[in-house]
Parts: sequence; C-alpha cells; structure tokens
Amino acid sequence: MTPAEQAQMAMMLEVTAYPKPGNVDRCHDYPSTCLEHFLASIILSKPSFERASEPGASVGELIYDAVVRTNVHSGGNTHFGAFMLLIPLIIGGDIPGAIRVTRATTVNDAVEFYKAFGMTQVRVLSSDSLDVNDPSALDTIRQQQLTLYDIMGHSSENDMIAREWRNGFKKVRMGADLLKANGRGRNSIVMSFLDLLSDEPDTFIVKKHGREIAETTMENAHDVRKGTLDLATFDRNCIDAGINPGSTADIIIGSLYIALGEGWQWDF
Repeated sequence: MTPAEQAQMAMMLEVTAYPKPGNVDRCHDYPSTCLEHFLASIILSKPSFERASEPGASVGELIYDAVVRTNVHSGGNTHFGAFMLLIPLIIGGDIPGAIRVTRATTVNDAVEFYKAFGMTQVRVLSSDSLDVNDPSALDTIRQQQLTLYDIMGHSSENDMIAREWRNGFKKVRMGADLLKANGRGRNSIVMSFLDLLSDEPDTFIVKKHGREIAETTMENAHDVRKGTLDLATFDRNCIDAGINPGSTADIIIGSLYIALGEGWQWDF
C-alpha cells in the first residue's frame, strides 16, 4: 500500500469496526451523520494524502485541503481530528518523523489550520482565547507569530488530538501496540478502542457533555474490558445518550495507520 492508501485503510477499518460504543459504525448511524458520510470522506481525502507524500508538503495547507475536499456532504465534520494526526504521520513517514514535522510547523500552517477549523463544527470550550469563532483569533496568531505547534500547545490541556502533537504521538503509539497485542481484525480494533477509552476521559465527550460524563464513560469502558459490563449494553447506553468518543476514534485511526505500516494484519 502507498501511504495514502494506508491512511484510507485506517479510516475505513475504524468506522466499519463494531460495536464501538457510541460512535457511528456499520450497525448504527446518528440522525445527521451516517456511515456513508464517513466512507465518502475516506474516498475524497485521498488526493490530500497523496500530496502529503510529496516534497515540501505543508501540514496546515494539507489539513485545509482535506477539509475542503470532504466538506461536501450534509454529515458535518467526520475526520478533522484524523487529518490532524494522519497528515504529519504521512509527511514524516513514521512517529519520529511526524514529531520533527510538527515541531517545524510555521505561522502559515497555523493560519491554514484555522481556516480549516472554521469550516468544521468542531467543539471548543468557551474559555478558549483562540476560539475559531472569534474573528480576532487569526490576528492574534499573526501578531504573536504562533506556529501550528504553538497552537497545539495552547489547546493540549483540553484536546486529546492537540496533546498528541505535544507529547510525541504517545496515544497513537499506545494504540498501535494494543492493536498488535489484541490480535487481528475487527475484534482487535474494538478491544483497542476500549483500552484507549478506559485510559483517560475522551475530550470530545468532555466538550459535549462535561467531564463527569466523560469519566463515567471511561470507567464503563474499563468495566467492559474487565467483563463486568456487557459491551452491547454499553454501546446502546452511549447511543441513547448521544455520547460519542470521537477523539478516541481519531486516535485509533492514527494507531491503525502506524500498525498497518508495521505489519499488523487487518484481515480475518
């Protein structure tokens, strides 16, 4: 597989694995976002991933490019967090390379990222001084000469994906190792998803429902892995309450990308 195909494969494997508690998969949709929206974005993002393999690729410009290409359906943002992880991983070639790429980002990368951010419906906390909904945010970025790596540092306390940029893709690495330890195929993806979800509160849930619900969801994922809570029950409870661990799903996509490159087998 080319890096672009590997990235698409990672996205496809994540969204079709089931049951992943609370998230869209082949067994259930959300009222405004369905499996087909995710599959469409996976197909449409390939040119952006292909450009990421070319010399001189810009992280910010390619995140923007991927969002433009996939922002053509009514399903809203499906893969913004995944693009934030996959594009530096493709440019860098592996996790050490991605670390170098993210640390070398520029002010222009930050500006392009914010342009992309503004096209999504990604949730932010109201206390965020660089809220994408604030017209002065771009002026602040330019005036303070903030790089995209700086932006991720600003956001890392409240966002798991930004935190990956600042801590060396620690969760992505953890997820890739879990995938290999948990076997192969769909079951490994689901179990690894639960392992990551039980490790810390999902920040997408925090932004949507608050920290207490995110911590309860984390504890429930741990109970499933211990065998004291039924997975199907946990899944249904999440769906009924609109609790979707989107940040954990994005990290699993990055983990799948790395695991596939390291020889992990996805087929049964």
